[in-house]
Amino acid sequence: MSATAGTTDPSGQTGDREAVETFLSDPASYGLGDESVERIDTHVATVFLAGERAYKIKRPVAYSFLDFRTLEARRAVLLRELELNRRTAPELYLEVVPIVADEGRLRLGRPLGPDGAPAEDGSGRPVEWALVMRRFDQELRFDRLAATGRLDRPLVERLVDAIMAVHQTAERKGKPFGGAAYLRRVIAENAEDFAALPEVFPAERVGRYGAAVGGAIAEVAAILDARRAGGLVRRCHGDLHLANIVLWKGEPTLFDCIEFSEQIANIDLLYDFAFLLMDLDCRGLRPLASAAMARYFGRSGQSASLRALPAMLSIRASVRAKVTGLGLSAQRDPATRERDRTLALDYLAAAERYLEPSSPRLVVVGGLSGSGKSTLARSLAPALPGPLGALHLRSDVVRKRLYGVAPEERLPADAYSRDLSRQVYELLLAEARMALVAGWPVVVDAVFARPAERHAVEVLAADLGLPLEALWLEAPSATLKARAAGRAPDASDATPAVVERQLTRDLGQIAWPRLSAEADSEAVAAAARKRLGL
Repeated sequence: MSATAGTTDPSGQTGDREAVETFLSDPASYGLGDESVERIDTHVATVFLAGERAYKIKRPVAYSFLDFRTLEARRAVLLRELELNRRTAPELYLEVVPIVADEGRLRLGRPLGPDGAPAEDGSGRPVEWALVMRRFDQELRFDRLAATGRLDRPLVERLVDAIMAVHQTAERKGKPFGGAAYLRRVIAENAEDFAALPEVFPAERVGRYGAAVGGAIAEVAAILDARRAGGLVRRCHGDLHLANIVLWKGEPTLFDCIEFSEQIANIDLLYDFAFLLMDLDCRGLRPLASAAMARYFGRSGQSASLRALPAMLSIRASVRAKVTGLGLSAQRDPATRERDRTLALDYLAAAERYLEPSSPRLVVVGGLSGSGKSTLARSLAPALPGPLGALHLRSDVVRKRLYGVAPEERLPADAYSRDLSRQVYELLLAEARMALVAGWPVVVDAVFARPAERHAVEVLAADLGLPLEALWLEAPSATLKARAAGRAPDASDATPAVVERQLTRDLGQIAWPRLSAEADSEAVAAAARKRLGL
């Protein structure tokens, strides 16, 4: 079904749509007195923010991916939206109510019962349905936090943890969901919707893009199908961009998941997560996208699947381009409409950019605890050329994953035995190898105190025919100990006592270029970027 911009309800049951919207825009409809009602329009819904509640109604439209033209379809999809979003935001999603026409006037009816059946509600008949939500501070949506500079790395890492927790418990799905076939279908549907908007998307350009992204999926089809066979296609959120995440009671909370399509929601976990990475990157927040990627792959250990990520990022950006283009008809303000037209083309440009070839590059940051390795690695990763910069791999995170704990959870002393440390380094370099073979640049961050550890990463570079770009950070012992003592909760368990033991160890000959880490982190990062030619 091709995109249509507001087909009316063929059943004739919607009544006067303009009257419904006027009713929901009136503070008196909610008994609010002089308070104002704020309206938000999207390509598929309109939301009215009234007092402590938000009322969402679906637009009677049909696109290639949904059909809301009948009153019954809108009722059913709102009930599904209520059910699904209570998984992640039970305090925000309250009920579904009818908007009732009663003796020539509209009013809000009683909520639907647990079985979805209408409650007895006098003589009125429903002319529309509304999802009622608890209203939250719009300034705490993650897109607003990002726009005002309040979104930082610790908050993004907590968000990644929340997403991974949802993924962990999500229902597993197999065929016909997920796999390469699903992404090919998305590409075809996008092409159909792009074609319906020639005034926004030039036909020749979208044709070239479609061929390129189709080729990219063909190259990674085996990976996508293997991930499905391995249980990594599940019932996901499906629409994980920043505007669908809010800081609720101090915690990142996902809302407004995909409710209208099992095909769109039953997807690969990495494709679900790719939406967040793309959104951060397209908002000019590549360092935060890099931090999110490091957290996700550090905790999941799925570096072998990185080859599929650029195509996933590209398709996510193209979906956002399409949705933004489709939403132009819902925008009543000409300036907003023109802004969104430009944004749609920007997303298409990002979709094209993610498909550009990327070259592997191995950067290694070593040094004793407290030398600032992780701070430097986090700074370098987004600066390296690549779809999202480099993948930052950290030995401390790998060690915590082996123990099955969160990166910030402290481990006992025996977790740092020589045998276990050898396992950590072997796994760290194995994951670096997988990422490099997938074509990604990598920044490896570990102490590398033992000559054998340094030799192993040198062998890795030689095996792959890559130059080893290594840096050894050093600082006075007092500086190292002070940093270890003052460290905020982090994946590193190093204390001043650990630093003292490292200082007494024979490190052997260190042939890597040395870099003073005594200065502040910005100065150290500037020196490192200069050394690496960034």
